[in-house]
Amino acid sequence: MAYKYDPTARYAKTHDWARVEGDLVACGISDYAQHALSDVVYIELPDVGTTITQGQVYSTVESVKAAEEVYAPVSGEIVEVNEALADAPELLNSDPYGAWIIKVRPSDLSELDSLMDAAAYEAFVQEEEKGGH
Repeated sequence: MAYKYDPTARYAKTHDWARVEGDLVACGISDYAQHALSDVVYIELPDVGTTITQGQVYSTVESVKAAEEVYAPVSGEIVEVNEALADAPELLNSDPYGAWIIKVRPSDLSELDSLMDAAAYEAFVQEEEKGGH
C-alpha cells in the first residue's frame, strides 16, 4: 500500500505526527493510521488550555471498526482544537495532514528530535506491514 507522508512533519511510533507552524506545533494522525482505522465516524476533542505530555493520550478517534487513542507527539499547552472535526471527523480520512487535531504551544521543542522524519517513518510503516500489524 502506498501511503502519503508529510515531509515537513515528524512522526511517533504511535502513528501520530507533529509539524512546526511558527511558534506552535500542529498534531494529528498519519495517513497509515487513518487507513488502518478505516472510516472515521467520531473524534473526542480535548479542551483548549489542557497541558499534555509527550506520549500521553489526548484524544480518541472512533471508526466503523475500532476506537484508537491518539498520543501527544510533543509536550505543551493545547492552544487550538480543530473544531471542524466535531462535525466532519471523516476529514481525518480524506486529508490526514491537513486535518490536524490540535495545535500546541510546545514546552520543549527538542522533543521533536525523538520523533522520526518522513523517510524513517515510511521505513517504520513498511516494517509494520511486513510484521502484519
